[in-house]
Amino acid sequence: NTVKETLQNTALNVKSYALITKHLFPSSTLNHPFAFSECPPLGLESLKVKDSQIQASSYKRMGLGPHRGRLNIQSGVEDGDIYDGAWCAEYKDQNQWLQIDAKKLTRFTAVILQGRGSIWSLDYVETFKVQVSNDTIKWKPCMNATEEAVFEGNKDSETPVLAILPEPAVAQYIRINPQTWFKNGTICLRAEIMGCELPDPNNIYPWQAEEGTKDKLDFRHHNYKEMRKLMKSVNEMCPDITRIYSIGKSYMGLKLYVMEISDNPGKHELGEPEFRYVAGMHGNEVLGRELLLNLMEYICQEYKRGNQRIVHLVEETRIHLLPSMNPDGYEMAYKKGSELAGWSLGRFSYEGIDMNHNFADLNTIMWDAIELETDKSKLINHYFPIPEHYTSEEAMVASETRAVIGWMQTIPFVLSANLHGGELVVTYPFDMTKDWAPKEHTPTPDESFFRWLATVYASTNHVMSDPDRRPCHNEDFLRYNNIINGANWHTVPGSMNDFSYLHTNCFEVTVELSCDKFPHASELPIEWESNKESLLVYMEQVHRGIKGVVKDRDTEAGIADAIIKVDDIDHHIRSAFDGDFWRLLNPGDYDVTVTAEGYFPATQSCRVEYEHYPTICDFHLTKTPKQRLREILAKGGKIPKDLQLRLRQLRIRKLRASTKLINRRRASQQRRARGAHN
Repeated sequence: NTVKETLQNTALNVKSYALITKHLFPSSTLNHPFAFSECPPLGLESLKVKDSQIQASSYKRMGLGPHRGRLNIQSGVEDGDIYDGAWCAEYKDQNQWLQIDAKKLTRFTAVILQGRGSIWSLDYVETFKVQVSNDTIKWKPCMNATEEAVFEGNKDSETPVLAILPEPAVAQYIRINPQTWFKNGTICLRAEIMGCELPDPNNIYPWQAEEGTKDKLDFRHHNYKEMRKLMKSVNEMCPDITRIYSIGKSYMGLKLYVMEISDNPGKHELGEPEFRYVAGMHGNEVLGRELLLNLMEYICQEYKRGNQRIVHLVEETRIHLLPSMNPDGYEMAYKKGSELAGWSLGRFSYEGIDMNHNFADLNTIMWDAIELETDKSKLINHYFPIPEHYTSEEAMVASETRAVIGWMQTIPFVLSANLHGGELVVTYPFDMTKDWAPKEHTPTPDESFFRWLATVYASTNHVMSDPDRRPCHNEDFLRYNNIINGANWHTVPGSMNDFSYLHTNCFEVTVELSCDKFPHASELPIEWESNKESLLVYMEQVHRGIKGVVKDRDTEAGIADAIIKVDDIDHHIRSAFDGDFWRLLNPGDYDVTVTAEGYFPATQSCRVEYEHYPTICDFHLTKTPKQRLREILAKGGKIPKDLQLRLRQLRIRKLRASTKLINRRRASQQRRARGAHN
C-alpha cells in the first residue's frame, strides 16, 4: 500500500504503476524483511551522487558542508580546512537534516550512518528519523506501524550502522533527521542510502538495465573459496596458457594463489620479461582483487577468440596475477559487506601487521651508506641485501610478506603494480622520505621512467582522467595529473615498491583504484570498464627499453648476475640466471656497460625507439686470463700456450709497474734526505 500510495501521488497512471511493480519488485520480495540487500547504494561513497544532489538545513562551515556527508569520507590531518570528515549542522536541535536527491523515483530501503571522521573531535548521531518526498515541500515520515520510526544510530564515530526502513519508501528525495547525538559533541554524520531506481515509464524497454561493460565476466565479490573456484575454471578453460600455483600461506593457513598466464606456463623463456600484478595487500581494499580475477577471465576469453593484442601479450610476456596478498584480512571485511566494513576492518593481517610498511627498509641503509662512505666508487646502488635482523624468526614480519619476498627472489620480475583502494591516484617510488620527513619529493634515479609508468595508467583510466571529477577525500590529485611521488604524498617506510626497486630488478608503482575501498557489486562492471585499458597498456610497458643476453664469448653460455650499467642513471640491474636482462628506459640514446666477475667489461650504444618493442642489446664478454687460469686449474687441465704467453705478459707488465713505483719512492726519499741535509 505504501508503494501504491506514493506512486499514485506522483501522478503516474495505472499502466506505469503495473509496469514498475512487475519488473522491479516481484511479489515474493516486496515483504521480505531483508529487501534492502537487493538494492544497491545510491553512491554517496563512490561519488556517483554529485555534490549538488546533497543539501542540508545548515552547516558549520564549508569543510563540514553537506557534500562531506558521505560514508567513509576521510578528513585532512587538521580540523578546520576545506576537507573535513562529515556534514556537521550549525545548530544543535532536532530540526536539522541532511537531504539527498536521487534524481529519479527510487525505492529507498535502508540508511547507513557513520560519525565524523576526525582525529581531534568525537561527534556522532545516536538516533534519527527519516522522511521522504517527491517535491521537497510535502514530507512523509517513515512509520513503524502507527508511530514515526526512530532509528538507532552510532555508538562511535567510525563503525557504520545499518537502519532498515520498516517499509520500503518510494520517492525522489530522502532526509535524515537527527534526534539525539553524543552529549559532548555536535550533530555530525556520514551516510549512504540504499535504494533501487524505478524504471522510467517513458522508456519502452524498461527491462534493459544499463550495463557498464559488454564483457561477459563474473562481476561479484568472491570470498576465498569462490576465488579459488573461479581461478580453477579459468585454468580449465585455457589450460594451454594458464597455471595456478601458490607462493605460501597466510597466518590463518589460506594459500596465496597466483595465476600465471603465458604460452609456456611454468617456464621462464629466454628473453621473455616477467610481469606481476599484486592486489589485496590491504584486505579491505577489494577492487584490485576483483579486477585481477576479471583480467584473467578476459585474457583467457580474448586469447581463444584470437584477439591479436591479447595473443601478442600472452606470447611475448610471462604474466603473474596475485589477486589476494592478504586473504585473512579480506575474509574479515567480506563478512561485514561492502557498506558495513568501515574504513579499516580487514586492512591489516590477522596478526595486526600493515604489510604496506612490512618490507625491509633498504632506503635507510642506502642513505646511511651514502653519508658515511668517503670512497663513492665502493657504493652499491642496487640489490641491497636484506639485514640479518629482518630475516630472523623473531622479526615482526608477516608470513604473507615473507612469501612475497621469496617470490620476488625466485622470479626475475621486470615490472609490477601494487593495486590498492581508497583514492584515485598512481604513486611511484621512492615512497619513503629521507630523515623521516612527513612528506617530501624523494625521486629515484629512474624518476622520468616512473613518471611515464604512472602516467600510462592514470591517463587511460576513465575516472582518473575525467577533468570534472571531484576529489575523493582530502587531496586534490587532479592538479598533479593524478600521479605523485609516493614520499611527496606521505612517507611510507618499508613499502613493497621501494623494496622491489632496491632489492630486485623490478620497477613497481602503486595504483589507488577508487575512492571507495569496497565498492558494491553493482559497481564492478563500471569499474572494470574504467580500468581495463589501463591494466592492459600498463602490462605492455614491460617491453619498453632494452633487453638482451649476456654471454661468454667462448662458450656462448649465459652469464648470471652480470651488472648492467646505463650512463647517467645511478641504478644498475643484473642479468637473470640464464644471462638475459631487461632494462626499462624511455626513448633515447644510451651508453650501456656490462661487467661480470672474471670478465672484461664491455660497452655499447643502444637506442630506444618510441615503438612498443624493446631494443635488442646482446653482450659477449671475454674472460680475464686469471679467470681462465682458475677454471683450468679447478678442472686439473693443462694451461694452453696462448694463456701461458698472456700470463707471462701480465707478470712482466706488473713487474715493470712495481719497479717504476719502487724507483719513484727511492727518488722521493733521496730528495727529502738531501733537503734535510741542506
